[in-house]
Amino acid sequence: MAEILDGLKVSKEIKAEIKVEVEKILESKKRAPHLVAILVGNNGASKAYVNSKVKDCEEVGFRSTLVKFPSTVSESELLEKIDELNKSKSVDGFIVQLPLPDQIDQEKIILAIDPRKDVDGFHPENFGKMALEMDTFLPATPFGILTLLERYNIETKGKDCVIIGRSKIVGRPMSILMGRKDFPGNSTVTLTHSYTKDIEEYTKKADIVITALGDPHFLKGEMIKEGAVVVDVGITRVDDDSPKGYYLAGDVDFDSCAAKASWITPVPGGVGPMTRAMLMKNTIIAYKTSVYND
Repeated sequence: MAEILDGLKVSKEIKAEIKVEVEKILESKKRAPHLVAILVGNNGASKAYVNSKVKDCEEVGFRSTLVKFPSTVSESELLEKIDELNKSKSVDGFIVQLPLPDQIDQEKIILAIDPRKDVDGFHPENFGKMALEMDTFLPATPFGILTLLERYNIETKGKDCVIIGRSKIVGRPMSILMGRKDFPGNSTVTLTHSYTKDIEEYTKKADIVITALGDPHFLKGEMIKEGAVVVDVGITRVDDDSPKGYYLAGDVDFDSCAAKASWITPVPGGVGPMTRAMLMKNTIIAYKTSVYND
């Protein structure tokens, strides 16, 4: 039976470490790090996620600001707010919660964010630096996975790593990071996607499988080899007859994969809490490199 890569436990450790750093900052009479979140519209999942980020900020001692816009907000209004945050000496980092309404060009919004305050790590400048193995903000979910592998001392050097899903937020950056010259990294990486024929051929040979599809229970035990490390990024609401009316499912068929894997992340409690913790980590990094943190 696989051992658990406990993201909830590790995320609490990371937030506790950040809290100690913030206490030292405040003791030296400097201001607290400040994270701003922009929320457009009333998407339930987005609201819950942003609220959880505000709670995380309170937990570690950050100042946080939530800026809300209606779903009818114009692109120019949103760009105006981003420009204001870019110029603010009291803001270390900010995020624009995605997805955005149809009237707004998402790429234009991401490009407008000052890369030095882009704690989501989505700006092309930061993505390019990541690909070139330069110091930069890493996207929070891949950063969280790397940290989880590091804290559990999972060997990645020379291992075959298969990533399922090629999103800009998880799959693509994850493929770059697992192949980098570092730990975790130095893996031989295969990036699979919806056009990959016979994905099972790749996953059966993989030492590490990272799946970010949003397809509940996609990865079955017969698709992995004995002793594989399985990281499940997916989280989907699946309707059922419970009092809540649904349960949260990952991309991995947990029971069948846990019977063969050496290590596995649960859903929930695996990658999700790590994503939130690494946003806090990126914010403290932004604070330390800011010229305005006096």
